[in-house]
Amino acid sequence: MVANLVTTIIPVYNRPKLLAEAVNSVLGQTYRPIEIIIVDDGSTDDTAKVADKLAEDHPQEIRVIHQKNSGVGLAREAGRLQARGEFIQYLDSDDILMPLKFELQVAGLRTHPECGVAYGKTKYYESGKSPADIPWKRTGEEIEMMFPAFLQSRWWGTSTPLYRREIIDRAGSWTNLAREEDWEYDSRIAALGVKLYYCDEFVSEQRGVSLDRLCKNLPPSTWLDRVKAHALIFEHARAAGINEDALEMRHFSRELFLYSRQCGREGLVKESKEFFRLAQAASGARRGNGLDFKLYKFLANMFGWVLVGKLSCFSYRFRKEI
Repeated sequence: MVANLVTTIIPVYNRPKLLAEAVNSVLGQTYRPIEIIIVDDGSTDDTAKVADKLAEDHPQEIRVIHQKNSGVGLAREAGRLQARGEFIQYLDSDDILMPLKFELQVAGLRTHPECGVAYGKTKYYESGKSPADIPWKRTGEEIEMMFPAFLQSRWWGTSTPLYRREIIDRAGSWTNLAREEDWEYDSRIAALGVKLYYCDEFVSEQRGVSLDRLCKNLPPSTWLDRVKAHALIFEHARAAGINEDALEMRHFSRELFLYSRQCGREGLVKESKEFFRLAQAASGARRGNGLDFKLYKFLANMFGWVLVGKLSCFSYRFRKEI
């Protein structure tokens, strides 16, 4: 580890123009020293050439890793293993850092040694539109700890936080999950009891990300990883001492129940049953054996998890529309 150094890890796949913009936002930081590790995850266009040219132009600050396509989690892991910084920044190739981000957040962590992660406000906007000065998700709120709030959602973007290296080392490796790998990773960090330093400034911009909605069509192949991710998030929350009576755990259990219905609608019976089991576990012994769970399981066993899932999701959409 190199003291004071901030390492930014940027996984990228087929985004040459956006990659250059993301890298330039790191090079434009008022803080030094920095290093940038670009992980080209098997790109098939000009991305690899753009990455190599950026490294050629800035050899003291940029390194490039080329690997076969393995997914964003394993791409971040490849960068993590090569990182030398005392502080770690993960950055998706379509996002942007504000110039003062490192200066403000490193200073915050220096003056608050009890904190392991610094975060600030992030803007969200669709690509091609102008960003408004409105904090995205809950990045405009000062929150002391990652848990239990992270059970309700991953309430920041990948570009938002800056981590101490020691926290990253304790959290360990990224998984190969194709869905919610970032939420699982941050929940693992949250289970360590990490305190947060809040910087009341805009520190990054999140661009053009399509947010999933419950009971929305999604590729069936993504659901198995979603089941795995949510099972791990639940384990991390329990390890942190969050029980079924916490409001955040109740929210999480309701989300699991909705995902069970969605999987049923998509014909994914195994995943539907697993989400249902997790929802019961997250609800606790009393609520997990309540009338709603008993009735749903009875109907699913009698008429099939697919039919009941379809009817339930139709009812969910109908209620949302009215």
